[in-house]
Amino acid sequence: MAVPVTTDEQRAEQILDVFDTAFGELLAADPAAFQVKFRKMAASAFAFYRGTACLFYADLERDRHGGPYLDERTGRVWIHGDLHAENFGTYMDSNGRLIFNVNDFDEAYVGPFTWDLKRFAASVALIGYTKALSDEQISGLVRVYADAYRERIHALAAGAKYDEVPSFTLDTAEGPLLGALRSARSRTRFSLLDSMTEIRDFERRFAPGPGTIELDAATRYKVLAAFDGYLETLPDESLVRPDSYRVKDVVGRRGVGIGSAGLPSYNILLEGHSDALENDVVIYLKQAQTPAVSRHITDRAVREYFRHEGHRTVISQRALQAHADPWLGWTELDGSGQLVAEVSPYAVDLDWSDLDDPEEIAAVVADLGRATATMHGAADAAESGQTLVPFSTERAIDAAIAADEEGFAGLLVDFAHAYGARARADHQIFVDLFRNGRLAPSAGAGRNPL
Repeated sequence: MAVPVTTDEQRAEQILDVFDTAFGELLAADPAAFQVKFRKMAASAFAFYRGTACLFYADLERDRHGGPYLDERTGRVWIHGDLHAENFGTYMDSNGRLIFNVNDFDEAYVGPFTWDLKRFAASVALIGYTKALSDEQISGLVRVYADAYRERIHALAAGAKYDEVPSFTLDTAEGPLLGALRSARSRTRFSLLDSMTEIRDFERRFAPGPGTIELDAATRYKVLAAFDGYLETLPDESLVRPDSYRVKDVVGRRGVGIGSAGLPSYNILLEGHSDALENDVVIYLKQAQTPAVSRHITDRAVREYFRHEGHRTVISQRALQAHADPWLGWTELDGSGQLVAEVSPYAVDLDWSDLDDPEEIAAVVADLGRATATMHGAADAAESGQTLVPFSTERAIDAAIAADEEGFAGLLVDFAHAYGARARADHQIFVDLFRNGRLAPSAGAGRNPL
């Protein structure tokens, strides 16, 4: 894959145009948050890649009308939207089991299944480069991922039973995935509450600190009204006891991470499943963002399916993640769609920092290929409750790959190297734009510089 650019300055202008569309309004509203975001993105090519799904899909847009392995079905499946090597980790499902799988569904949408695979493959190339792996070793890793994905998709399409394609749990996972699950298991709700709250007048409240914003009465009222709307989106089984939804406290927060810069959010403290203070629950309510991929999908049926971005995020996550967070729901606040979910003590991301041995990396990448296939296969209408994708995704993908088995891994390998090189070059262009002040919000009507 080659982005048709002749000079660094032309590419810089492309980057500024894409950023203006994706970040312009939020950046103008909260420049300080984006200073933090951009400094984090400047740290490495991979950090830059994580924060630029908008640029990735702008470069991929020509695939919208076709391409290898895409047809009217495989070009219209539920996808994660930001599938890179660091968007995998642990969560506790609605059955109380610790699972290792894909996480962070803020960018999820309906589109070509190959876009997920390409985004992941390029991330492998970037990680491999930082670990000084050879091009041949990187090619091998991408092939391992492609082969594992292909094998799992075929098994799912053939009707494999659960014990033949089990989830990654404490009983089935190995290596770093098992390590992440064990780390998650060692965490407690009490330790999370202790880090965020304090006991005042015999009741738990949020503790003041630099990460919290005290709310005025009007804002608190609006948040609580939005919370009432959220309750209507929860499944009946989420209600543990009649007062499980009693609100104890509310605070504001403002996202400053790579993916959440400038997005207002709130934490809500709820009564737990008993009168004891150690099992209270913290949920977050945050403004959902427009997914980068949606700007390049013109299917009207997809666009009109969602009430707002909060609804889109939740429906997508429920489609892609079996037994999702029982607190997962949506609401509206100030006319914007909101995502609501638990601040879980059991969320542990896969740590790549100590993964240096090529064989161990290959084993992890293979597991992530299987996890990706399981995610794509989970979004059958009959199983997930949605009606937007009314066919067996695993069978559609399996049939498309079967038409050219030999070319599948090669497609991802070629893309990984080409886009990995593009992202490394873009990172340097981005750093120069940032340090020379060309990413500051403009005083005008949203044209470059930002």
